[in-house]
Amino acid sequence: MTNNSLIRHPTRRQFFQGIAAGIPAIVLSGCGWTLANVKPQPTRQNSSKELYIYTWAGYTNSKFIDRFREKTGITVVADVYDSNEAMLAKIQAGGGGGYSIIYPSDYIVQKMMDLGMLVELDPSRIVGMDNLFPKFQNPTYNPHNTHSIPISWGTTGLIYNKKKVKPAPTDWSYLWQHKEQLSKRMTLLNDVREVMGATLKMLGYSYNTKNPQEIEAAYKKLLELKPNLASFTSDAWRTQILSGDLLIAMCYSSDANEVIPENQDLEYVLPKSGSSFWVDTLVIPTTAPNLDGAYAWINFMLQPDVAAEICKELSFAVPNKEAVKLLPPEIKGNLSLFPTESALEKCEGIAPAGKMEEVFNRYWTQLTSK
Repeated sequence: MTNNSLIRHPTRRQFFQGIAAGIPAIVLSGCGWTLANVKPQPTRQNSSKELYIYTWAGYTNSKFIDRFREKTGITVVADVYDSNEAMLAKIQAGGGGGYSIIYPSDYIVQKMMDLGMLVELDPSRIVGMDNLFPKFQNPTYNPHNTHSIPISWGTTGLIYNKKKVKPAPTDWSYLWQHKEQLSKRMTLLNDVREVMGATLKMLGYSYNTKNPQEIEAAYKKLLELKPNLASFTSDAWRTQILSGDLLIAMCYSSDANEVIPENQDLEYVLPKSGSSFWVDTLVIPTTAPNLDGAYAWINFMLQPDVAAEICKELSFAVPNKEAVKLLPPEIKGNLSLFPTESALEKCEGIAPAGKMEEVFNRYWTQLTSK
């Protein structure tokens, strides 16, 4: 693999684009991944010395996999997905029976619990839960972490070129206020709940509103901006903002933190009206064939030194307070990764929308197809 970080570390919500183009499996393995579509598919008969995990691209690497194998004797085989919805659809269709660890986001944990898909965790088998910051020990999406363990977190905001975008943006409303100057040089995420949620927040509503009038208001507001957008993308903005084609992009904080070192003129801002506060987790599906291996992986990832290395090497904020103590000052003080508590006060975790999901999706289809 090339040393270009934009290729080595895909965005939090994006799978390797090259797979569809036929990149050889040996190249992908160089990224530290053993993909289940080039290795035997996981089955219920997996060996106790094999652990199949289903995760986001970029959430582990060969260093951590090798270290885990040396510690436990268990070989990790990692398969990756590009969205929570794709993961859930595969598991529901019966294609995930061999995975013993999955990495769903907060709101999907709730769905999987409601569907009876997750093992209720045995606290006596988990070491390191007390290492978590208090706000991660009793999350709203899974009180007391009965079925999931938080592994990483972040926010959604705007990355922009501070030399070319003046005055500096402080809120989502900036995009509307300066839409002519930014025309075709700004992007929003390709994510219905994030884009609709950010607009709802700007209008003074909740990311998780179930009021159809409020959702319609957000849709109409986005229609005003749509002609000036370059695209809806969760990935392509990275190269475009580095090349100068884009001036500002909606993105996840972890992705911004990875791109900013490539160009010191780039900066990330968490909008003052509020945004999403997302958490990705570790869960054990009820179909897990290697329960011992799953608990071993959870305990490994809760080790402070491991969590600290994940933060340093993979650009994720971690919920582990003991790990944060091990980080160098420049990372602990990085507001893209670790915003102040006051900045997080107006942020919300995305929750399942229930029957309103159909409403969100209908407006999203209308918006993106125009």
